[in-house]
This record gives sequence, structure tokens and C-alpha cells, in this order.
Amino acid sequence: MSLIVQKYGGTSLGDIEKIMTVASRVKSSKDAGNDVVVVVSAMAGETNKLVDYCTSISEIPDPREYDVVVSTGEQVTIGLLAMALKTMGADAVSLTGSQVAIHTDSAHEKARIKKIESETIMDHLKAGRIVVVAGFQGINERGEITTLGRGGSDTSAVALAAALEADVCEIYTDVEGIFTADPNVVVRARKIDRISYDEMLEIASLGAKVLQIRSVEFAKNYGVPIHVRSTFTENEGTWVTKEDSEMEKVIVSGVSYDKNEAKVSILHVPDKPGIAAKIFGPIAEANINVDMIIQNISIDGFTDLTFTVTKADLPRAIEIITGVSGEIKAQEILTDDRVSKVSVVGTGMRSHSGVASTMFSALAKEGINIMMISTSEIKVSCIIESKYTELAVRVLHEAFHLGQETV
Repeated sequence: MSLIVQKYGGTSLGDIEKIMTVASRVKSSKDAGNDVVVVVSAMAGETNKLVDYCTSISEIPDPREYDVVVSTGEQVTIGLLAMALKTMGADAVSLTGSQVAIHTDSAHEKARIKKIESETIMDHLKAGRIVVVAGFQGINERGEITTLGRGGSDTSAVALAAALEADVCEIYTDVEGIFTADPNVVVRARKIDRISYDEMLEIASLGAKVLQIRSVEFAKNYGVPIHVRSTFTENEGTWVTKEDSEMEKVIVSGVSYDKNEAKVSILHVPDKPGIAAKIFGPIAEANINVDMIIQNISIDGFTDLTFTVTKADLPRAIEIITGVSGEIKAQEILTDDRVSKVSVVGTGMRSHSGVASTMFSALAKEGINIMMISTSEIKVSCIIESKYTELAVRVLHEAFHLGQETV
């Protein structure tokens, strides 16, 4: 007998017919002799609807009340799925994040899981029940509802798999696995059979929507194997697992893009110790993640500083930077939300040179200007004008021959 954690996203639960299909699949896993814990998202489109309710009342909603509202989508799906399982003769129980006792910090809208109490779930499993858990949510030390950020159900699932010491965490979605590029953009994109945690971390952080980055962090830290697969077929998906020697033979595993980027430039900033801390300290305190940072060469004791944040964080970032800018006597703030990030990722970059050169040459041939560059051991990212995003992805996919089958 295995302990399996399965996660189903909103597209897999889009209507009652799909919920019944998921219930049938879950029951089959139970009937095969496995203990099964199911983590679900809200039905497709429901979270967006709830967010729209919040933003129609306030452009920047109160974070605590925002979490109270948007967490309700998952409560609907856990109840419906548990009902569906019971109609099929399976014993099932639904649990919210607070009922499980998924403890988080108090960073509303972007809370991080601190601890999960496994006793309640284990008691239900021992009684032979399928446990259906609301993803995306938890409670802080004051007992308030918190949410983990968009895509947070992935994190809920992998964190539960780690806490329960599950044999595998299966992430069910509307695609058959991880691809070398978005199949909607690149016709010749291939499904990847196996990918390392590190590669998946980079791909997730670079805009790929299949897995949330924090779920991959949990998986890597606790050694949880993830199997990304389709709800609608029985085909093998993509395994996210530990790196091996075969993975390093592939120089570039995939091309990723992210249109959810915004660029902020602060002009004529005094170039002296402590200024960067004054700028980025308040941004960090507001739980705004900064991605790329570029500082120009100092001229006459002044420099220009450019960084990127998500589009959703741009209004708050501008508000904070406007106050700091007056404090440090910077000259001007410029913003641009018509940018996107394209990236190439692969563990083989550690032992092969020329990846950046190939990338820059391929973009240059198409007249695509690079505004910012960021690198790590296994990735190269560029900020470009968003209108060139799809072209850039196709060009890079071709430049690194990712449409060819590997031997």
C-alpha cells in the first residue's frame, strides 16, 4: 500500500461533470489499495471572480479580508468532491486548511507554510477514508485565514506530501507534463520525461504555470517525487526528481517566458553606501519580490537603478518608491509594464559554454532588443518588449534544437 497525495487544479474541476470524473479517478487510486489525500483548487475562473469582487471595492484590498474572500473557492470544491466520492460508494471527508491545521506566517496573500499537523489526516486515513483538503489556504498564529498566493494549491499538496511522508505527489492538470516550451506558442514543443528539481525551480520561477515555485522548493528540500500528469488521460507525465548524470548531457532543457513583469527605474540616485538598503528594505517589508536588479556605472556620484517586480505588485512598489525617492533625493521614477522575461534553462549549462552567446545571437537576428540580463548556473534570462515574447520563445526553441527527440 502506498500513500499518495493528488492535486487537481481548477481546469480539472471546471464543472460538475469534471468533478465526477476526478472523483472516479480518485476512487480508482483508493480501490487499487492506496491511501489517498486529495488537494483541490477552486473551480476554474472562481478565484478570478472573487478577486474581482475585492478589487471592485478597493484598488488595493485589505489583505486580511482579501484572504477571507478568495479562500472560499476551495471550500466549495472540497465539499463537492467529497459528495461525489460518497455517491460512488467511497468514504470521504473534506477538510479546510484550518481543520487540517496548516500553520502559516501572517503574510496575507503570500503566506508561507511553517508547520502542518498530520494527526487529523492520519486518523481519517486509518479509518479508511479519502481525505479531500482545500489547497491554497492555512491559518496564522491568531487563527486568521491566510492564502499562499496564486498557484498555492501546488504548495499545499507538496507540503502535505512531505508532512505525511507520502510516496509520491501527483499534480493533475490540463497538460500531460512539463514541455520544452509552451505548446500553445511552439508547435514542436516536446514533453520532458524527467527533469531535476533545480531545473524545475528555475522554470517555475521564470513564468511557467505548471508548478508553483514554492511547491518545487518543498519537493527538493524533503525529497518528494512529483509526477505532473493530465487529468484527462492515463499517459505517463513528467517526473520532477533528483538530478542524475543523464540530465547534465542536455545543455538546455527548455525555454520559458513570463509576461507578468514590470520594470521600475529610479534615476539620478546618490551612489553611496546604504542607499540600496533604503530602497529595497521597505519593498521587502511589503512582501514584494524583486527579480532582476541593474545599477548603472556611477557618474559624478549618481547612478540609475532598475529592477523588476510582478505587474500585480507594481502599484504598491511605486507607492513605496515614491516616498523613498523623495527621502534620498532621486530625480525621477520611470515604469514600464509592457515587458516580459524569456529564459533558457538546463543543468547542462554548468559544464557547457556558449549558451548566452547563442541566445543573444538568436534574439539579435530577429531584431529583439535586450533590456536586462540575469544569469545563474543553469539559466539565462532577458527582459524584452512584451510584443516580441512569442517570437523570442520560438526562435530560442529552434536555436537550441529543442524540437528534436533526445537519444
